[in-house]
Parts: sequence; structure tokens; C-alpha cells
Amino acid sequence: MYIHKTQIITQGRPLMESNKALIMIHGRGATAESILSLANNLPVADFSLFAPQATNHSWYPYSFMAPVEQNQPALESALERIDELVKSIQDQGISSENIFLLGFSQGACLTSEYATRYAQKFGGLLIFTGGLVGQQLTIDNYQGNFAGTPVLITTGDPDPHVPVSRVEETVSIMENKGAVVTKRIYKNRPHTITGEELALAKEILIKASAK
Repeated sequence: MYIHKTQIITQGRPLMESNKALIMIHGRGATAESILSLANNLPVADFSLFAPQATNHSWYPYSFMAPVEQNQPALESALERIDELVKSIQDQGISSENIFLLGFSQGACLTSEYATRYAQKFGGLLIFTGGLVGQQLTIDNYQGNFAGTPVLITTGDPDPHVPVSRVEETVSIMENKGAVVTKRIYKNRPHTITGEELALAKEILIKASAK
């Protein structure tokens, strides 16, 4: 088991100029650089981009559907690194509604779990093939209110890692906490991010950042 070091790659405009931050969280076995490459397909030229790197290229060792205890202390450490990053951005004068989070696969699960544990009005959540973490979900873990935060959440049917049932559970909890969720389930889609998903993400980024 491991504790994550703080390693963050940044890209784009300085926060003082952009006033908008996009945190991009990579999947298992991937890198901060790889998730940052997604920015080439998104309307984020005016954003400050932040991509944390998982120690050992994995945020936690087992499936996100495993009992939470099996993924500790790595999972808690990963959540702490994301929380530190969000707070450091807020400390530089950026409000939560100008902070966006994006993740793919394991990174999408981490995005879901972090944002729902610390629900507030974010700019938007882009959850590409992921859901809340744990064999059973504990509602008491989830605090705060999303206050209308737009959320995109997707998976394939079937997906080798993320079952549709967990996406449905995640949507229900997020909507109960005030999120405005766009859910997409793609029949027989490989474990990847499609052009349609990117188009939906673009809509959220453009609409939210235009406010």
C-alpha cells in the first residue's frame, strides 16, 4: 500500500489570468501527461489546467467496487491530494464554481468520490466512465450540496470495470445533493472516451465558463 506524493503537472494560463481551473485526473496505469492531452479536444484555451500524478500510476490498488478498506490507505491519500489541490486553487482567489473536475476510469471514480464527499457548487464535473467508490455506498460519507453543478457521467453497457448499476446509484445520490446530471450509457462501447462524450463535455465547459 502507498501514500501519494504531491506531483502536479500544470498547463495553460496562470490562474491570475484565467480565473478558471480544470483538474484532470488520470486512470489506472496512465499518467498526468496522458490525461492532459485530452485538453486538445476541449475548449479550455482560457483555463488553468492541473493534472495530479498518482504514485505507482494507480490511485488505489483494487477495483472501485471492492470494500473501501481494501483500497486504504491509498484511496484516502488520493482524496487528500485532490482536496489539497482544490483548496490551493481556492486560496488563490478562485471560487469553487470556477473549478471544474474531469476524470477517466479510475480517475472518474476518484472525481465522483471526491466531489460528492465535498459537494459544493463546482463549475462542472466530467466523469468519463466512473462512479462512487465502495462495495456498498455509505450515504453519510457524502456532505454538502452541489447547488446546480452540471455533471456529465458515462459508461459502456457492458463496461469491463464500471457497471451501469453503479453509475445509476451515483446519479441518484448526486441528484439528491442538487447536481444537474447528464447521463449517457453506450451499448457495447469500448473502455474509452468517444467523440460524443467530448462534445457533451464541451457543452458543459462552454456554458458554465460563459457565466
